[in-house]
Amino acid sequence: MTQLLNGKLLSQQIKDEIKETVAQTTFPNGRPPHLAAILVGDDGASRTYVNHKIKACEYVGMNSTVLRFEQDITEDALLSEVQKLNDDDSIDGFIVQPPLPNHINSDRVLQAIDPAKDVDGFHPINIGRMTLNLPSYLPATPMGIVTLLERNDIETSGKHCVVVGRSNIVGRPMSILMSRSAKVGNCTVTLCHSRTQDLEQHTKAADILIVALGKAEFIDKQHVKVGAVIIDVGITRIEDSSMKRGFRLVGDVHFDNVQEQCSWITPVPGGVGPMTVVSLLQNTLLAAQKAIYK
Repeated sequence: MTQLLNGKLLSQQIKDEIKETVAQTTFPNGRPPHLAAILVGDDGASRTYVNHKIKACEYVGMNSTVLRFEQDITEDALLSEVQKLNDDDSIDGFIVQPPLPNHINSDRVLQAIDPAKDVDGFHPINIGRMTLNLPSYLPATPMGIVTLLERNDIETSGKHCVVVGRSNIVGRPMSILMSRSAKVGNCTVTLCHSRTQDLEQHTKAADILIVALGKAEFIDKQHVKVGAVIIDVGITRIEDSSMKRGFRLVGDVHFDNVQEQCSWITPVPGGVGPMTVVSLLQNTLLAAQKAIYK
């Protein structure tokens, strides 16, 4: 029988654990952890994501700040704001919410963040530390997936993990984490992407299939072997007049078609998404504790 990897339920459990830790801990700087977010422009999805993160901070007793800037802010001005946060001792960690406007070099902004405050885990130094299996802030979505697997006692050692999608945010770090020597890891990993030939041949061989394509319901049951563990990272809004909101949210995996064939599967919504938010809180807690960078 297929079981759900319920990220909504697990993320709530972890938030309660963080809330208790925050309440009982005396932090090195004498105050609760403080997360800041830079939001550029007026993208609706970005606003929603940041609001989720701020509400989560409030729930666990962390301080939070959102810095909002107009779409036409210059790259130099944004870099100046990043440096202010780097230098602000009242901020433990911060994120720059993507996407940024086309006239701004996202890589340059990302690399300007102090690695000790990079709670999104995207700075090259943190990616390098992760690759070497050193203490680091893990990218939030891959970290959330690892936690889902670990907390549900899903065995990964010796398994074949196929990751579909090679983004720097999910696919590439996910492939590294699943191959490392760790409790969740020790997989043989195949990383597939847009140039992969005969994708079905690869996905059909997966014991653990992690899909981060951004293509609605792309993975069907012919892509999945019986008993596989399916992690669906994608989320797409599909118009649906039968829904009160006029749309429904679906993942990269055709859930109804695939669920009877697999052993575990993440729902969309309520799977990976909530785990991404709670992973950001976990990294912020580590930053406040000076656990990674002293």
